[in-house]
Amino acid sequence: MNDSLAATAPVPPVGDIALPASLEAMRRYFNSGATRSYDFRKKQLQIIQQAVRRHEKDIAAALYQDLKKSPEEAYASETGLLLAETRVALKNLRQWMRPQRAGTDLANFPSSATIYRDALGVVLIIAPWNYPLQLLLIPMVAAIAGGNCVVLKPSEAAPATAALIEKMIKKCFDESYIKVVQGDGAIAVPAMMNAFRFDHVFYTGSVGVGKSIYQLAAAKLVPVTLELGGKSPAVVEADADITTAAKRIVLGKFLNTGQTCVAPDYVLVHAAVKDKLVEALKTTIRQFYGEDAAASYDYGRIINARRFDKLVSYLDQGRVLYGGQYNKEKLFIAPTLVEQAAADSPLMTEEIFGPILPVVSFRTAEEARHIVERHPNPLAFYLFTASAKKEQEWISAISFGGGCINNTAWYFTNHYIPFGGVGGSGMGAYHGKYGFDTFTRLKPVMKTPNWFDPSFKYPPFKGKLKIFKWLIR
Repeated sequence: MNDSLAATAPVPPVGDIALPASLEAMRRYFNSGATRSYDFRKKQLQIIQQAVRRHEKDIAAALYQDLKKSPEEAYASETGLLLAETRVALKNLRQWMRPQRAGTDLANFPSSATIYRDALGVVLIIAPWNYPLQLLLIPMVAAIAGGNCVVLKPSEAAPATAALIEKMIKKCFDESYIKVVQGDGAIAVPAMMNAFRFDHVFYTGSVGVGKSIYQLAAAKLVPVTLELGGKSPAVVEADADITTAAKRIVLGKFLNTGQTCVAPDYVLVHAAVKDKLVEALKTTIRQFYGEDAAASYDYGRIINARRFDKLVSYLDQGRVLYGGQYNKEKLFIAPTLVEQAAADSPLMTEEIFGPILPVVSFRTAEEARHIVERHPNPLAFYLFTASAKKEQEWISAISFGGGCINNTAWYFTNHYIPFGGVGGSGMGAYHGKYGFDTFTRLKPVMKTPNWFDPSFKYPPFKGKLKIFKWLIR
């Protein structure tokens, strides 16, 4: 999607059916109650699980065509994560759906209370191009588990994967239940949101587009989940294990050619170990991708020429310590380390989203925190240290979406913890049970028997203040 969305975009047709009519058909299907039983949800999850397994080679081929991902990377960062989320949902769905008993206060004695998880309705899921399969279909799995109808908007910037997803979804599901909408996101998304009131919008992508979607949703009081980005730091303290830190930073940064929302955006390293870390980073890059990363089986390409040009423009904004080679014809930019970038340069103020890693040194904790706080609320925060005291100091001092101690992007794969941003890096969370919670709403119900009906609960209330103070406190 572009970085802006026109709020008055025209409503385009989808195939031979006008878009509003097809969305209203989904509303009717949801209102019929067909999507809400346990057996229905379980069957749909099994259908998508089987389809993904059946098309695993096709998925790998599409991801290679769009992003030059190897089959191993395609599975580890996309297909495998999707299958894991589906397995978790199937294993736990009955428990997630089960109504939960709640307590009751003295004023309502002897009532009982129950909290139900209600399906939201028709939801819209909008995905980016960098992980075009799992960032679209993992939220879909959660929405199916929640009992919803789903509109999927894949990224037009990853056309091979988008076409395969549409083919799979059309083969698996009726369009009144799950529907894929293709096309330019800057036109299609406002068209849908202006023509129809969704019950939830789930967006993963840039901060600029996230703001536009939030504005569109606000006009109809539609709740949103925004998974955005930001400048996520990797802080390396003087007491860190430098060899391990280098391996985990290089993996997190250069996976998918740096085009990962939770990639370390810059390294903030104690001056005492800066040179040692830089040498370890160089050594690790060569170990992972060889002397010529352009020939590496494990190293991908930049998504398109526009992004390539933007990334190349960063190279002049600091001193290149390693890498810096590029080839526009092949959309290749080598893994690159940069130092001495000005604090107000685009390299240090914009989310890089590519294989360029600035290295910044610090001497005191106060200096380091000041640097991090220039870009508040990062999506991810990574700290490398052997000190439990420093762990707690950093965790207490910095607001961030999620993060790791002595690790980087692998935390995204842990479905036992929520994934999401805070402030400028997003709102809401998902993965595992947290995804089910996002695509359902709490519906509390209190049940009161008829056999106990004290008169003090009814007017006239004069003279009852003392008993109210006893009951309600």
